[in-house]
This record gives sequence, C-alpha cells and structure tokens, in this order.
Amino acid sequence: MTSTRSRLIAERVTQAILVVGFLLVVAANMPGHLSNDSIRQLHEARAGVRETWAPVVYASILGAFDKIIPGTGLYLIASIFLFFASLWGIMGSRARVSWFAPLAAVALVLSPSVMLYQGIVWKDVLFANLGVASFVLLAHIAKVWRADQKPWIAIAALVIALAVAGQVRQNGLITAIVAAGVLGWTLRGLGWHRAAMWGLGLLTAVAVISHIVALACTPKTSLVQGIENQGIRSLIQYDIVGMAANDPAVKLEVISAQSPSVAQTIMTYGVPLYVPERIDYLQQNPRVGQALDGVPLRVVGLQWISLIRHHPMAYIHHRWDVFDAVFMTPHIDSCLPLYVGVDGPAEDLADLNLTSGVDAVDQKLYNYGTRFLDTPAISHLAFAGLAFALIVGLLIRRSPQDIAMAGLMMSGLAFAGSFFLISIACDYRYLYFLDLAALAGMFYVAVDPPWTRAQSGKA
Repeated sequence: MTSTRSRLIAERVTQAILVVGFLLVVAANMPGHLSNDSIRQLHEARAGVRETWAPVVYASILGAFDKIIPGTGLYLIASIFLFFASLWGIMGSRARVSWFAPLAAVALVLSPSVMLYQGIVWKDVLFANLGVASFVLLAHIAKVWRADQKPWIAIAALVIALAVAGQVRQNGLITAIVAAGVLGWTLRGLGWHRAAMWGLGLLTAVAVISHIVALACTPKTSLVQGIENQGIRSLIQYDIVGMAANDPAVKLEVISAQSPSVAQTIMTYGVPLYVPERIDYLQQNPRVGQALDGVPLRVVGLQWISLIRHHPMAYIHHRWDVFDAVFMTPHIDSCLPLYVGVDGPAEDLADLNLTSGVDAVDQKLYNYGTRFLDTPAISHLAFAGLAFALIVGLLIRRSPQDIAMAGLMMSGLAFAGSFFLISIACDYRYLYFLDLAALAGMFYVAVDPPWTRAQSGKA
C-alpha cells in the first residue's frame, strides 16, 4: 500500500468516526439536559421578557431554535454539529491525515467532555464550541491567505463567531483579543504596521458586531430593575465578604457610614457562611442577602475599592482560594462535574410543558461519566498541562495553521485565568472551554504530527 493511499484511508476512517460520533452523541443526549439555568433562559426566550441576568444572546439563540421546533432538540443538534464540523475542519486545515487521527477521534468522542457535556444545554458549552470553531476558521484563513485574494467569507464567519461567543459568555471577548493577536502575527510578512491594522480591524469588527447582536437580542421588557448590574454586584459583594473572612482586621467603614446595622449583619452572619466554593452559601441566612442587596451599588463599589486598597493581601488570598476551587476543584463533588436530566423552577417547567427528572438513558450516561471522576479526563489542571505542551510543540513547527491552533490553546488558558478575578462558584462547566480547546488541539496534532514530517512547516 502506497503512503498516499494509506493516508487517504486514514482520512476516510477518521471522517467515518466523526460522523458516527456525531450521531452517537446526539442520540445519547436528545433532546438535551437542562439545569435550572437552562430552564430559566429558555423560559425567558419564549416569554420575550428579561427574567435573569444571564447573557441575553444565549436566551435568544435558544428562542430562535425553539420557534422552529419547540424545545431544545434542534438547538442541541446544531450545537453538537458546530463542534464536529470544527473537527472536520481541522482535518481540512492540513494536507495529510495520519493514522494517529482516528485513534484521537475515538478517544475524543468517548471522553466525558464530548459524550456527556456536548449534550447539556449550557451557554458554557456553546461558547466553547464557538471558540473552537473560531480558531479553526483562523487556521484556514492563515492557510489560504494570499496578497491578491482574501478569504472574505471565512473572515466574516470568524467575526460573527467571535462576536456571538463574546456575548454568550461575559468574559468571552478574551477569545477575540487572542484571535486578533494571532491574525496580526500570521500576517507579519506584510509589515508590522499592516499586520497590526488587520488585528485591530478584526477586534473592532468583533466589538461592533457583538454590541449590535446584544442590542438586537435584549427584550424590551424586564421583570427586575437593575438586572444588568446584578452580575457585578454579586461579584463585589462576594469579594467584600471574602476579604472580611480572610482578614480579621477588615472593617466595613464605607457601608457602616451608610448603615451600621447592615455592616454588622454582614460581619456577624455573612462572614461565617463564606466558603470559596460558591457564593450561594451566603443565601443560607436571608438576613445576609437582604443586607447586601439593600446597600446601593455605588456604596458597595466604594467599599470594595477601599478594601482592595487597604487590604490587598486579603483580596489576593480570597481570590486565590476561589480560583483554586474552580481550577483545581479539590472538592469536585461541590462543583457539579456531571449533569444529566431536566430540573428547574416548577412554574417555568409547567409553562414550557417540560417534566423534571432523569430517565434510564440519562442515568446510564451519568454512570458512564462517573468512571472518569478523579482522572485526568475531568481535570482542568490536566487539560491546562496538555494545552501548554501543545503550544510548545506547535510553536516549534510554526506553520501558519500551527500558530492559529496554538492561539486556541492560549485562548483557553487566558479564559481560564480570567476566573481568578471573576469567579463566584466552582462549577466545572465554567472552564469547559479550556478542556475542549485542549482536546481539539490534541486532535489537530494527531491529524498531522510534527515529528512525522520530513519538511516541517508545510501544510
């Protein structure tokens, strides 16, 4: 068998595995697993009224598919297809496919990150799929870029994917920043000035389209006033309590000047409830939530700034503990590492004509996922290590596509790192993009390993 024929067979086998894998993941998870967040956002979309402070764009996406076929089945197919199409695109970004590719494809499909997580209706999953798709598009752009002919369709698709990703996750624009840097580096042969202009142009286009998308998706009616600031309020309130818990010298002078009783309530009842795993524990005592929410946002913000200025180490210790909880997941059972079934507010379920529960297939899928607990397959640290290793390998070969895929790894790591500043819970799904980026990078390297090429750098 000639080398060319062997590679062609490897490509066909890998494609068949991806097709079967797509169908298998869809069949195992239809019509999707919905948690409380999923139910509330689907309900918001169907009602056309702002009910949560979650990203409005994700609710609108659910609503768009729901209008075609009620429920989340069609959305789930589209989301899973986006990821598998990206894997197909990874094969197309290289000139040949090695026999490592089908092995990697099987491992990828059977991983809980794909077999289980791709079936959950969470914005984190869609964001991860959009992020992977964006850098695969960037790899194709880098591969075919010519001075006399630009791949405008791929560029437009890249802008849209990054813009939507930036609205699906509040810190998702990190992917656009990395992508702009990758594009600039890829085009450095044009001269650094022109390359920088392309990078800035991409970032500007993403920012503009992202803003337009957000405006178009925002409902005219909201059930809660000030809902747009709820995320910021929750974060800084958690930080205030966390700093007080980490340093006995912390005093809430700014809040006390506004209301001494509120400050006393926070210190007396809120601080003992603090844990770095999640903010929700502060709600165990209703007085704490009422006290925190009763303080004007401006006052809470000033108190937050004052504490960071005067007790910076308390802030760093608190933030490190919270980041450790979400990145290292030392108490993974508290971080919802697996999820199947349907659950949410009873009234919303009734309105959506959905029934809560876990069926037999869901339970088998959950049992399958538990086999990977406490293994590298469900470990952000392990995927971060894989991402670092892939970056090193790709930067050694440095073909244009390699730089784009290294950018995907960097984007996943940067996204995960941003949770040092913004995390308020340790849910495993928050850093799912890092895991999926590393898996996609592993597949990319398996398709055409650098060490198998006689002449590195050629596509």
